[in-house]
Amino acid sequence: MQLLKDRGIDPHIIEYLKNPPSVSDIRNLSKKLGLHPKEFIRTREPDFKEQKLSNNLEDSELLFEAMSRYPKIIERPIIVKKNLAVLGRPPENILTLLD
Repeated sequence: MQLLKDRGIDPHIIEYLKNPPSVSDIRNLSKKLGLHPKEFIRTREPDFKEQKLSNNLEDSELLFEAMSRYPKIIERPIIVKKNLAVLGRPPENILTLLD
């Protein structure tokens, strides 16, 4: 976040734990990221393990639903600019959206 503020950008922050994204929102994020949901899911998160999702990593729709229901398993932060998005780890990834 500091990287954005240093460049004079005041980001709009979505508190996804208070307002979990819908399945449609996550599907759109997947498209903007250009990633399969298994590529931006936190496999070490307890909710991921408790739901036994490791056997279903190829099932996009099941993962979208799980990510909506258990938002802690979504990799974060995700930075969105119009129709593109990047994972904010490492922070330098954000620079690709700023150029």
